[in-house]
Amino acid sequence: MTVDPVTVEIIRNALAAAAEDMNATLIRSAYTPVIYECGDCVVALLDERHRVLGQSAGLPIFLGNLEACTLATEQRFGREAWQPGDVWILNDSYLGGTHLNDVTIFGPVFAEQELAGFTATRAHWIDVGSKDPGGSMDSVTIFQEGLRLGPQKLVAAGQPVPGVLDTISTNVRFPYPTSGDLHAMIATINTGQQRLAEIVDRFGLAAVRAAREEIFAQTERLERAVVAAIPDGVYRAEGCLDNDGIDLATPIPVRLTITVSGDHMEFDLTESADQTEGPINCGAAQAVSACRVGYKLLVSPDVPGNGGSFRPMSVRVREGSVFGARPPAACQWYFSHLGLLIDLVAMALAPVLPERVAAASHGDSMIVQCSGTDPRTGREYVSLEATLGGWGAWQGSDGESALINNVNGSLKDMPIEVLETRFPLRITHYGMRPDSGGPGRWRGGNGVIREYVALHDCTLSLWFERSVTPAWGLFGGGGAQPPEVVVNPGRPDERRVLKVNGLRLHAGDVVRCMTGGGGGYGDPAERDGLAVLADIRDGVVTPEHAATVYPHADRAEQPEWQVDTVPDPVY
Repeated sequence: MTVDPVTVEIIRNALAAAAEDMNATLIRSAYTPVIYECGDCVVALLDERHRVLGQSAGLPIFLGNLEACTLATEQRFGREAWQPGDVWILNDSYLGGTHLNDVTIFGPVFAEQELAGFTATRAHWIDVGSKDPGGSMDSVTIFQEGLRLGPQKLVAAGQPVPGVLDTISTNVRFPYPTSGDLHAMIATINTGQQRLAEIVDRFGLAAVRAAREEIFAQTERLERAVVAAIPDGVYRAEGCLDNDGIDLATPIPVRLTITVSGDHMEFDLTESADQTEGPINCGAAQAVSACRVGYKLLVSPDVPGNGGSFRPMSVRVREGSVFGARPPAACQWYFSHLGLLIDLVAMALAPVLPERVAAASHGDSMIVQCSGTDPRTGREYVSLEATLGGWGAWQGSDGESALINNVNGSLKDMPIEVLETRFPLRITHYGMRPDSGGPGRWRGGNGVIREYVALHDCTLSLWFERSVTPAWGLFGGGGAQPPEVVVNPGRPDERRVLKVNGLRLHAGDVVRCMTGGGGGYGDPAERDGLAVLADIRDGVVTPEHAATVYPHADRAEQPEWQVDTVPDPVY
């Protein structure tokens, strides 16, 4: 069957709208702020062969990853396992690729008496019963990281499975909000099933499948054309994580080789480090997703992802490495080497794609987690948030300041008002970190300074990365400042840490977090003088720092260049 182009576009947009409806259902229904405020979640519609039909805005690191869960379930239990009214759950790190807190819930969609596809959602649960509330920064085995669920039914023929629900509620620290998030995810699955069924009812299953094949083919043609225009060759890049959180003295190498041959691109991660004792490992599915993010940023950033998006690429992962973890490797902070990997894709291809690549970003989620008993309510709590940083500059533009890292996409930092309302913490400073971006013809974006005060005794856990390999510049651009965290700055008990698990804080203790910036692009000597002075005027760069990296900075002392009279630069 063939369908006309107008119908193809209507179905394309209907599938995308269905995914957005699912995402809205989840965020509006969730119980914990990490989902409803920060948006640590994603949803997708899949076809009957586990290929993406539509995916909402969310975390790019889950790009093309939810199908790994439905496919793993089918491989384990057979095609006949899919039955109307069923909803499944899975959070196994080695199947889904991420940590146990990222729970995936999914279900089949039936139309015209046959399997039409799947709906799936993944969201971060605030606690899954790990040895420390919320998650541990020093776990050395998956068994310390919480309840691990292989694929199993949560709802069977429309009826909840009490045993599974009871297992979950008795193995997490916060059963009430966890149950709320779980049922919000089930509602999301139901919304997706209804929307996909409506599309099939309107157009017929044969027409939807024909449109799907045309959409996939269009996407594949567009992407193969871009890949084919890249000169054939072998391109390499490498960097290091600071450490694995256990052995703090040993950096962890990440090595990438990209081979372009015709209209195909291969990503080879096999020379990267062996899996580590500390929790920086991930399942192979997640390594594939990170390569897809790096690929998508350069090859087809304007084309929505679908089942045709990644046909021109392949990924090689070595089992037993940090990208292909085997049980019982710890996986709690699986994303640090993935963020580095995404930046390395741009570094490797920069010589042949100078107009598309950006310098490196701050590159990590920079997690701040506090836990304790809230004196206002007498209840245990965990606050968890990612921190913003600077992104790299690219040809024609400065990097953006104060953005979430590249693995997290549309994830948001937690608003101060929400944090102070929900948890016994106070934010006393939140703003840009001047001079943290790398200099260049186009400068890197700045990181942020976020300062917390504990209002009662609690514990602090941190996961800050990329001090060994901070954001680098491209084509002569300078590197950015690395992250810093200072506990009780200026006091006799001042302490500098980047990774720590369960550090005891007392009422009145201060935690000052400073994230890294993005790398610069191009020679700093070529930066427009007015742009430098505008940066000084806006507080992006201090006069002292500008004087060391830009030749135009000395003009700031001249009366005609005083900050109040400096016009905005014209590039």
